[in-house]
Amino acid sequence: MSDKYASLRLKNQLCFPLYAVSNMITRKYKPLLDELDLTYTQYIVMMVLWEEKQVNEKFLCEALYLKSNTVTPLLKKLQAKGYIDKTKDKADERNIIITLTKKGADLKEKALCVPENIAKEFWLAPEEATELYRILYKMLNQGSSQNP
Repeated sequence: MSDKYASLRLKNQLCFPLYAVSNMITRKYKPLLDELDLTYTQYIVMMVLWEEKQVNEKFLCEALYLKSNTVTPLLKKLQAKGYIDKTKDKADERNIIITLTKKGADLKEKALCVPENIAKEFWLAPEEATELYRILYKMLNQGSSQNP
């Protein structure tokens, strides 16, 4: 006998373990990021800037799969902490340029322990981590192309 409600069972939902793992990971990051005086979303902004040094706001939104109304307050807080500078592009004043400051660049050294400590929390073999990464980015890229 088939159960017409099977698709509504929590254990049959892909979204639930993704949601639960995301929350668990964010909780594990919190004490590490508290030492850096960063939230998780501020941390991922800083990771982009540590790599790129200078970006425009549109690039940042695309890199982080976030909307401008989410990124703008993050940037204000990071600027208040002295980690970034924001300027208007002289060629197009609607374009906001975000630049890493020396203080922001110096924070990178303190953040080196974060990925190391997080990696210790999860017992994934390297090939499992690689496969999970591939699948998650496949989902992200498919989802973002359908909902710009």
